[in-house]
Amino acid sequence: MSTAANETELREAIVDVGLRMWQRELVAANDGNVSVRLDDERLLCTPTGISKGRMRPSDLAIVALDGTLLDAGTGRGPSSEMKMHLRAYRVGSETGTPVNAVVHAHPPYSTSFAIRGEAITSTMLAETVVFMPSVPLAPYAMPSTEEVPDSVAPFIAEYNACLLEHHGALTWGPDLEEAYLSMERLEYLARMVFLMRQSGGERELSAERVSRLKAHFNLA
Repeated sequence: MSTAANETELREAIVDVGLRMWQRELVAANDGNVSVRLDDERLLCTPTGISKGRMRPSDLAIVALDGTLLDAGTGRGPSSEMKMHLRAYRVGSETGTPVNAVVHAHPPYSTSFAIRGEAITSTMLAETVVFMPSVPLAPYAMPSTEEVPDSVAPFIAEYNACLLEHHGALTWGPDLEEAYLSMERLEYLARMVFLMRQSGGERELSAERVSRLKAHFNLA
């Protein structure tokens, strides 16, 4: 992953993900951040203070896994929220969980649950059972402090997403596309739960159907 060609591709991929996040209204203004592994020692990450819909590949920064800034790029350097990204990579390495990309956003429906202080658990859809049956809530943490990575660390090995109380959402995965798609899935799930509650209440799949789905897809 450390070749110049791969770095060029990853820079373009992060810019593309940032644009998709902005177009789908998963972020507003300069909110959100994205990172991806360049290799075993370095991460490529979005700059602070720049709309995710207007980034250029050259704006991206490179940081070491210990947080040392290696290259600020032409942007404004990484966000202070990189702390939770770095913790996700570290926990992934310690637990054998494939964490090669991390996405942070403020999707409206998901963030409304985060503000309510409510985790999301749903078996209304087969896709939810397979990909995201439960989204935990990381307790409120003071922004830009070590409280934030401490709050998300317990969930990295078991889940692929979590809500950040009074803040937003965080997703991670084995590659950038999967980490981004988890953010889309999370927002879709939160929206479905919201809409079902507005129309009379959630209607879950039966326990027997959930069991068959889990058996078919070899889920624990």
